[in-house]
Amino acid sequence: MDHRPLLAPDIVPPRSALPLLLSIPHSGRAYPGWLVRDSVGGLASLTALEDPLIDRLAWRAFALGTGAIIARAPRAAIDCNRAPDEIDPSVVAGSPEPASARAKAGLGIVPGRTASSGHLWRRPITRAELDRRIAIAHAPYHQAIEHGLDRLAITHGGAILLDCHSMPPRHGQAELVIGDRHGTSAGRAVTDAAARIARAAGWSVELNQPYAGGHVIQRHGDPAANIHALQLEFDRRAYLAADGRTPGPGFDRAARLLEALTSGLAGQIELPALAAE
Repeated sequence: MDHRPLLAPDIVPPRSALPLLLSIPHSGRAYPGWLVRDSVGGLASLTALEDPLIDRLAWRAFALGTGAIIARAPRAAIDCNRAPDEIDPSVVAGSPEPASARAKAGLGIVPGRTASSGHLWRRPITRAELDRRIAIAHAPYHQAIEHGLDRLAITHGGAILLDCHSMPPRHGQAELVIGDRHGTSAGRAVTDAAARIARAAGWSVELNQPYAGGHVIQRHGDPAANIHALQLEFDRRAYLAADGRTPGPGFDRAARLLEALTSGLAGQIELPALAAE
């Protein structure tokens, strides 16, 4: 019997003077056997929730010394880009009706269904099981982001969080969608600089449509405190092969863009003025 626990997030310490941190919440690929057995459609129905290989796209940014928080628990078990109260009552027994539109659509803190697979689980989990998953994977993820941003802000007077995702292919969509929750998670100058860097690299870019950003940037972005959080959504066609799971011809192009954003946005953090003597 496989009783392996969910894994806590990986924390990549910064090794440079860049005031940036990466967040990669949907890259977890460590599926315990019990999670797969609890699913209706097996492993394939659960892996469909991943942002495939987004963590590996960050290798050039890591080479610059950029720090990161990377989920290892799969999104199917616990979604670090959802708030703890975004609960689908069909997934967690005894929960009230959800206030969140995402939870109502089956994409709460534990996803309940997808368009391709329908309902995911054989039976609801208990609130105690949800709390266990939050304690192991979700809470440490956000605590690590808070700690990382606090340290950067102390050193640099501010910080930028890039929350990295991928989006399913759709006709006519941009290659990259940058979300700042309509100006509430990042200053306009930071958002505009990110779009300018991406367009200069030859990428088509849209702002906040159709993805304005989720719980990660909502929770951690605080432009008034010079803490800016952007969600980056890469079209999977831009970096994956036709199978949607392995690197495609555009993989290094996407890695170079993430590198360019990491280095290019550093100048958007202004050091606080020195006090007069």
